[in-house]
Amino acid sequence: MDFSRLRRIITRYCVGEENWVGNRTVHIGHKEPPSCAEAYMPQDYPDNRIVSSKYTFWNFIPKNLFEQFRRIANFYFLVIFLIQLIIDTPTSPITSGLPLFFVITVTAIKQGYEDWLRHKADCSLNECPVDVVEQGKVVRTQSHKLRVGDIVMVREDETFPCDLILLSSSRYDGTCFVTTTSLDGESSHKTYYAVPDTMAFRTEQEVDSLHATIECEQPQPDLYKFVGRVDIYKDKQEPVVRTLGAENLLLRGATLKNTGHIYAVAVYTGMETKMALNYQSKSQKRSAVEKSMNAFLVVYLCILISKALINTVLKYAWQWSPDRDEPWYNHRTEIERQRHMVIRAFTDFLAFMVLFNYIIPVSMYVTVEMQKFLGSYFIAWDEEMFDEELGQGAQVNTSDLNEELGQVEYVFTDKTGTLTENNMEFIECCVDGNVYIPHAICNGQILSAASSIDMIDSSPGGYRRVSLINIVHKNDEQCFLCFPFSTKGYLFFRALCLCHTVQVKEEETVESIKRGIHQGKSTSFYISSSPDEVALVEGMKRVGMFVFVGETQTSTDVTYTLTPSLLRFELLHVLNFDSVRRRMSVIVRSSSGEYLLFCKGADSSIFPRVVSGKVEQVKAREGLRTLCVAYRRLSESEYLEASHRLTEAKIALQDREQRLAQTYDIIEREFVLLGATAVEDRLQEKAADTIESLHKAGMKVWVLTGDKMETAAATCYASKLFRRSTQILELTKKRTEEQSLLSVDCLDFGLIIDGATLSGVLKPSQDSAGHGNYREIFLEICRNCSAVLCCRMAPLQKAQIVKLIKSSKEHPITLAIGDGANDVSMILEAHVGIGIMGKEGRQAARNSDYAIPKFKHLKKMLLVHGHYYYIRIAELVQYFFYKNVCFIFPQFLYQFFCGFSQQPLYDTAYLTLYNISFTSLPILLYSLVEQHITMETLKREPSLYRDIAKNALLRWPAFLYWTCLGVFDAVIFFFGAYFLFDNTTFTSNGQMFGNWTFGTLVFTVLVFTVTLKLALDTHHWTWINHFVIWGSLLFYVIFSLLWGGIIWPFLNYQRMYYVFMQMLSSGPAWLSIILLITVSLLPDVIKKVLCRAVCPTASENAQVRSSHRRKVGF
Repeated sequence: MDFSRLRRIITRYCVGEENWVGNRTVHIGHKEPPSCAEAYMPQDYPDNRIVSSKYTFWNFIPKNLFEQFRRIANFYFLVIFLIQLIIDTPTSPITSGLPLFFVITVTAIKQGYEDWLRHKADCSLNECPVDVVEQGKVVRTQSHKLRVGDIVMVREDETFPCDLILLSSSRYDGTCFVTTTSLDGESSHKTYYAVPDTMAFRTEQEVDSLHATIECEQPQPDLYKFVGRVDIYKDKQEPVVRTLGAENLLLRGATLKNTGHIYAVAVYTGMETKMALNYQSKSQKRSAVEKSMNAFLVVYLCILISKALINTVLKYAWQWSPDRDEPWYNHRTEIERQRHMVIRAFTDFLAFMVLFNYIIPVSMYVTVEMQKFLGSYFIAWDEEMFDEELGQGAQVNTSDLNEELGQVEYVFTDKTGTLTENNMEFIECCVDGNVYIPHAICNGQILSAASSIDMIDSSPGGYRRVSLINIVHKNDEQCFLCFPFSTKGYLFFRALCLCHTVQVKEEETVESIKRGIHQGKSTSFYISSSPDEVALVEGMKRVGMFVFVGETQTSTDVTYTLTPSLLRFELLHVLNFDSVRRRMSVIVRSSSGEYLLFCKGADSSIFPRVVSGKVEQVKAREGLRTLCVAYRRLSESEYLEASHRLTEAKIALQDREQRLAQTYDIIEREFVLLGATAVEDRLQEKAADTIESLHKAGMKVWVLTGDKMETAAATCYASKLFRRSTQILELTKKRTEEQSLLSVDCLDFGLIIDGATLSGVLKPSQDSAGHGNYREIFLEICRNCSAVLCCRMAPLQKAQIVKLIKSSKEHPITLAIGDGANDVSMILEAHVGIGIMGKEGRQAARNSDYAIPKFKHLKKMLLVHGHYYYIRIAELVQYFFYKNVCFIFPQFLYQFFCGFSQQPLYDTAYLTLYNISFTSLPILLYSLVEQHITMETLKREPSLYRDIAKNALLRWPAFLYWTCLGVFDAVIFFFGAYFLFDNTTFTSNGQMFGNWTFGTLVFTVLVFTVTLKLALDTHHWTWINHFVIWGSLLFYVIFSLLWGGIIWPFLNYQRMYYVFMQMLSSGPAWLSIILLITVSLLPDVIKKVLCRAVCPTASENAQVRSSHRRKVGF
């Protein structure tokens, strides 16, 4: 009787495997399992098609319209348009419908174009060629045709088309090397392992003959977790069961490196791949300007309702007298007489709402969208922000936050790769308490008669040159005699050449070699998952005492070869590095049969496990990243026990990671400290100048890093974040209790806090009295510090810090900048996120709002582009509200002279085209090219950034000034025209001006005044400014002449016929237009002159200085 099925069920549910509910079974090569296996149940999985687009051809119109009308302004104008269609209103539905149609159409075209680009990208991705093994042959197909269970062949430098389980590799040990830059931003090489029973397959026929099934969990977005197993069937025997983990799973988007080819089986495809499941739309970030716009819109909506309500009440109050109830020129119909008074009043209220609705600038939103979209190209076109080394310039991933670049108050920056170059170089080492510096460098000076293989003993008590290797020639052969180290010294250098995951890459097989890794001295270079490891191994090679040559193959082992004496060690186990342990170890066996455990890691993770060694002498030097090196000799019984524990932990299906961590903890103990290494990460070019400029601009700069305090603090001093006069307060685990009181005489304070202390600060208080909640105290300390350094930070803590500052009572605008995947969380959390196109991949750049090549480019992005963007859009918003007040307030005043009959003052064409054509282009161009101060001045005087801080130009006082100015101008337009033309004939034949002539005169003064107001505010004149401003005025005149000078056949009535020409034929009308424009502009001109003379702003003083420099020729 076959009990295999019962045995598998018992194993699954009783032995303690991972929760298998909702698992999936993958049949490799789509082969049905043998009869001894479980019943074959075909499962339906999605194809490998990736869809990142938002719309389809069929749902674009309804879906886009739904999304656009969710915006309150668009919905409001839709309601107004429907009211005009339903009831009898004083204006045509075209006056609201046409601007709304224009806004909706422009926005739909922009969003449709962006989605079309996404469709193109998806199509390119889905149609890329893929090699699939079918019936023992390699067949080329398209990516979207892949199915779960297909066996895929991937060659070197190709990207994995879906999530794959590695079956075999061209490497003898069944491993392959992968870069996951597009997934987690790490450009380093990671090692993955094939299934042990299939790793020997070398041909397509062997792979195709495989009869196996994979049982694994359903898709989940965690990139670092995977639990499964493979059942391999051989000749009707019991299946061989092997466990699968994250080390066997090759993720879509990763790239195969340093491996000829691999065979793998697809387990997750299409939108079920981990990369697709990690697609998350960024939370919608709203700028301070947009929030101000919405607040102003609410105020104007209240003004609109008030106007309509006042006119409705006054209309019925005026008509209360019987002789005014039904004027002879406006008799009501029988239906209107029978209608209830409340209904009539409500209808009149809606009619007044329609009449005054133009005070809400519908075209402002589309103008702002166009300004942001077109303005974003100025960053991408900036040649000063182009990096020759990378061959790339700045990138704009979202244009919605351009103006926010001019409002930043807090800058949160990563250290490694952002402030520094992330180009590690071996600087020094400490062996048995003595410090040795390579290249014979001492106190920054190169000693004479020093060769490249000398090192300097710089331990306390003096400097002396110590030659590590003495080269003796004997019988034309080189013999290497190494001295003067003890056993610990030899073990230290051997450990550096053994305890790593570095691989050797031959130059001739590489198309592109990164500068700085390959030094041009040999035909090979090193690659690793850690740049620190590459720096250390290269340092050993440069020193020359021991050189790591690479891996070779014996019958079954992997060996490492060291020169010069050709030492060979068998690598038995690798205890991989993880961020919790912060160390890694290897167990090796020497040629003499001795078992050695070498370990390297952070001092905080090594020192507690050391039983002997000069711990107190091993200290971090300023600006250096330090790794401690230790070892332990293992007896054969100790090794066998450790090997047994490791094997059991690796094959466990339940809590595998926890069991491995426990095993590592048991093995990595009782170390003997050998020494420490230090690598240097140099400061980026002009990083210090950039930070100094940001400080002068009033921004507070925080450094958030995972590095140790000493290293990070040295970088902060080098980058001028901290000055020598800065008094530092340390809130760290070690120094909290012994910290002395700060001097009250000091004006410059700095704060250093580590991750452990920060966890306590951010932890919610459990004490009802609140004594344990230090959040507010911490914020108060930070407010009084010019700079803050947060070290030993986890990625999540970085985001928590940003969120803490964002949510403080001041609600400051925050900016986060970083280059690695560990910076993505804070980049997404900040108001503005900027990614550095660094050496840790492009994950940060892709998830950011803006991407720049180097940290130094942040200076121009904020102080120049941010300044310009904010000035321009603030003027745009205020100007739109101003010109609409000027436009509609005369209409409100006119109702007092027409019996509140809802008679429009302007013609329908003028109502429709005022915001679309007559006044839109000048302000759009102004918001794109205005430069009130030159770029050189803004870079030279960073303090000018303070003038626009805290949304200075869009505060309520500025808003009230613009609104009052609009009301004043509107009163001048209306009453000036009214009193000048009262009871007066103007034309040569004695004809008086009528209603439409009066309205046209007011409208003409209006258009010229608001346009000339913008001309007065313009500082940077170009030919295109002149063309647009004077061209807009000319267009209005030509349109009015054509509109009133031709009988248009499509119009039922033409009330504007010859009106404009008649007005221009009158000399007093010309005089009135000039006089009213002058009187309207005069108060603003006087205000500007007086303010500049009495209390000029910093920007106005800078304008004067800049003008003086140009005159004297600087």
